[in-house]
This record gives sequence, C-alpha cells and structure tokens, in this order.
Amino acid sequence: MIRILCLLWLPFAAQAEVVRIATYNTELSRKGPGLLLRDIQRDDAQVLAVVDVIASARPDIIALQGIDWDLNNTAVTALTGKLRNAGLDYGYYLATQPNAGLETSLDLDGDGKTQGPGDAQSWGQFTGQGGLAVLSRYEIITAEVQDYSELLWRSLPGATLPGVNGHPFPSDAAHQIQRLSSTAHWVVPIETPYGRLNLMTFHAAPPVFDGPEDRNGLRNQDEIRLWSVLLNGELGPVPEGPFVIAGDANLDPTRGEGRKQAIQSLLAHPRLQDPLPKDPSGSTSTVAWKATGEMRVDYVLPSADLRISDAGITWPEEGTKLYESAMRASRHRLVWIDVTLP
Repeated sequence: MIRILCLLWLPFAAQAEVVRIATYNTELSRKGPGLLLRDIQRDDAQVLAVVDVIASARPDIIALQGIDWDLNNTAVTALTGKLRNAGLDYGYYLATQPNAGLETSLDLDGDGKTQGPGDAQSWGQFTGQGGLAVLSRYEIITAEVQDYSELLWRSLPGATLPGVNGHPFPSDAAHQIQRLSSTAHWVVPIETPYGRLNLMTFHAAPPVFDGPEDRNGLRNQDEIRLWSVLLNGELGPVPEGPFVIAGDANLDPTRGEGRKQAIQSLLAHPRLQDPLPKDPSGSTSTVAWKATGEMRVDYVLPSADLRISDAGITWPEEGTKLYESAMRASRHRLVWIDVTLP
C-alpha cells in the first residue's frame, strides 16, 4: 500500500539546484508486529538516535532499510512525525509490503519443515519485518513506481538458482514460486524542482547463513545483478532520465564472504558512477560488524549524467553527542551524495 503524506516543508541544508540523496539501514526492525510503532511512540532511545543521525545529514530524499511494514503504514507515519519535530519535513513517502515474512506453504530453506521464518518469500518472523521506506521532500509519482518485488528468481535473465548434486535446492516446487527480492526492488520516480529523478532502491539478502548450496550467496548476487539487467534493457523498458541507486547490497567489493563480481560489475557499469563517499577519517566503510569488522555494503550510486558536488558517510567524531547517537542507532552508517540534475 502506498500512502502520501502532504505536509508543510521546512528548509533543508541543500543549496539551490542541489539534491541530497541518502541511504540508511536503520536496523529499527523489531521481533513482532506493532513493536516498532510502540517504540516510536515511546521515544525509544534507538529511535531518537536514528532521528538524530538523519537530522544531522538533512537529505532531501532518503532510502531507509530495517523499517517494519504494517498495513496502514502507521510506523512510517510516526517516524516522519519524529523527523518533523527534528526539523525535517518529508512531505511524501513510499512504503509497500516487502517479501520479508511473506508466508508460503513450502519448505523454502531446505530444513525439511514448513511454516518457519525461513519458509517465507524472505526470512521473517512476521509479514513485513525489516521492510523499506523512501522519504522525500519532493513529490513521489506513485502511479509510475516500478515494483520488481514479485519477480520470480528464475525469471531474471541469467539467474543462477541453488542446487545440490544436480538437483534444485530445496526443490523444483520451491524454485517455481521463489521470488528474487529478499525485501523489495523499487524504481521510484520523484519530481524535484529541477527535474524528474528515478530512485532505485533495494536491500539484498546477506550472502551467508546457508550451506554448500550457497542459496543466500546466489540470491545476493542476483539481487544486485537485477540493476545491471534492468539498465541493459533485458528486463523491459529502461527507466528514462537521471537516476540514483540507493540501498544496502550486503556485499563489499573486496572483503568478507559473497560473490564479489556482482557488486564489482555494478560499480563498473557504464551508466553509473561511484562517488566513493568517505567518512571524516577517509574510510569508505559503511558498517561495523563484530564478527567481520568494517565493510562497505551501503551504496548511493548516481547515473553518469548527474554532476556530483559532494558525498560522504555520516560518522561523527568520537566523544560528541552525535557520535553517541550514531553508535546507539545502528551498526550501519548513513551514506549521502549531493547531485545536480542535468
């Protein structure tokens, strides 16, 4: 379900003709339906910390991950209210049902059981756990949103599905219904004062937590590859005009597990440019996991026709109040770019 929230705009930091676009995995997802809304209403410390981080960056358009979806978008509406109180008035948002937690009747994770979190279209303890949201100062053209979330994995050109000993894993029946997107893939047209911009957003599956069949690794690879397939015209009409890919790919180009060629190929795509955002220390890392250390997994990649005036990763100086908020909010860091439309 798509809701538009029309509100008064408060001034943002971006200069005239410059649009600031960000992505941020908030990790606000909770373990049960309604709990995120409860915590937003209670001024939970993590929620307020996320608001502080977003308010410090002041993006005009932001793609959020780790936001639990509910039928009436009450959690997203409540979050926009907290941001409004912090001086950021996002007049429009997009939040539709993700594949996370979407139940099926089959064993999709190969554990011999059904009806578990791993048997949903994507892992989830309830429908909508860990969804996406796009918040924007500018009008989202909802009638023209392209949603690839229902695309079957096997229907992606060049898809590589998991198998064991020459047999589909966990079964051919599973392959017949398995969607590609672990959360969602959206192309969101936004009408800025300087022209239309397409925001392409997603949150790919982590390429770990599986067995020798490498189901999650293969899915992560093809979720990232979907954008190249789309830009190459192999998945229907190519979106026209300038665009920005903003989301969590869950894959570092050189570090950690996963099929690195997927993100390396996307970063090298001729229709894209990589601004290589850095934090104040010069690091390109966007997440810090205890088990694997720092990695670059969150990306804001503008089309080649956009002029980049600035880019960065929000990671405040240690010892400041904002640093404390950033540490409390999420293991991920907010990534942003400033662009001028052609």
